[in-house]
Amino acid sequence: MPVIERRAPRAARTRSALVTIGGLVTLALISINLSRYGLSTLAVTHAAVRDWLGGAELYSYRDPFSQAGAALPPALAILLAPLALLPLKAAGWLLGLTGVVALLLAAAALTAPIARRYGRRRAPLALVAAALAMLTEPVRATLGEGRPELLLFGLIVADLVALRRSLRHPVMPRSPDPAAPLRWPLWRVDDPVVPFRDRVRHGWLDGSWAGVGIGLASAFAVTPVFFLAGLFVLRHWRAALTALTTCVTVTLAGLLFAPRETITWFGSTLWQLNRTESLDAAGNQALAGVLARLDGTPAPPVLVWLSLGVLLVAVGMIRARSASYAGDEVTAFVLIGLAAAAFGPMTTPAELIWLVPALLVLADAALRRRAPARGSRHSRFVDTFLAVSAICGYALLLSAPTTLLPWNGYAFALIILTSTLPWRSAPLPPAQPQPHRHPAAIPVPRGSRP
Repeated sequence: MPVIERRAPRAARTRSALVTIGGLVTLALISINLSRYGLSTLAVTHAAVRDWLGGAELYSYRDPFSQAGAALPPALAILLAPLALLPLKAAGWLLGLTGVVALLLAAAALTAPIARRYGRRRAPLALVAAALAMLTEPVRATLGEGRPELLLFGLIVADLVALRRSLRHPVMPRSPDPAAPLRWPLWRVDDPVVPFRDRVRHGWLDGSWAGVGIGLASAFAVTPVFFLAGLFVLRHWRAALTALTTCVTVTLAGLLFAPRETITWFGSTLWQLNRTESLDAAGNQALAGVLARLDGTPAPPVLVWLSLGVLLVAVGMIRARSASYAGDEVTAFVLIGLAAAAFGPMTTPAELIWLVPALLVLADAALRRRAPARGSRHSRFVDTFLAVSAICGYALLLSAPTTLLPWNGYAFALIILTSTLPWRSAPLPPAQPQPHRHPAAIPVPRGSRP
């Protein structure tokens, strides 16, 4: 008994020390990224929103050096308005810390099925995945430039968790007996007998809120609209309608509070594709940027870009639907994110966040294939290829972008992974034991009595 009591405080002190070290390292990484990238995107947004609060037009501001303008919907501008009241560095730190929290929660959600499958603890695996993700260029650029991509990523992954819960615990109508006890699956949320607090708690547990995260993200940015369309493609009808309703509601709220900016955004600003940077710039790793650089023009050939882009999105959606049918919703969402980033038209390294969970899918697929004993040479080659692809992909995201952007490294990674990322079939449920039947001593015709 004394040995157990001695070990418990030691383990608690070890965990506290690891958490403290992890927090200090996280703060150091945020500080390094802020100094390296200089909050270039947040500086433009911060100045534009501050002028807007002072009475000027939101989209009339231009940076005096880069001539870049704010490219955010009015709903996101309203959300970020409190940051304009803070100094730029303080706003960058607050946005960076919020993004790190969203990354931790997303890592916990994405690694939970893997930890459960291998019988490991979820917290250490989620912390390791989040730590490795923070070293990659998409996360570094997001934190350093002061962008909300990690928050949008967290909202989309939250809907993934809700879909997982809704598939596990579908909502069923209540028993007609009013005295019947509460059973799982849950009652309908419109049942007048259930108190409102219980409705909220049960709604959170059964995932009936699926679609709210994607709807909010679609109102705050353009790329998450592909996930909203993906819900319809994956036939998650209830989540798709919830996402559409949420997006429309938030957009109408923006129209109510900022009517002139909302009309300007949907009327002209949204279609200014080169508002923040030229399409042929090296930082644009979308298909449009690759075609523009190959053609040697400021913009890509429109028909060629739309034809190849629509084909790439169709491939991503079809493969996402197949992954969803196989029971791998994570890979389905990753494929939609990769296809959306590849389609563009403007995809900077900070918007390549879906490459990070794609590497997690590759690594898990390699480990999952090696779990059972396989003797064929082809199977060993596939296992090795998946493992090497995951390692090389992570090295690609660790390297400096200046060495990869001129060679379109990220763009080719998006196109290749959209077309080849494997999905993992869900494990089959255990077979139900059949009752043992003894052969009849005297066979008789079926349906007759002996």
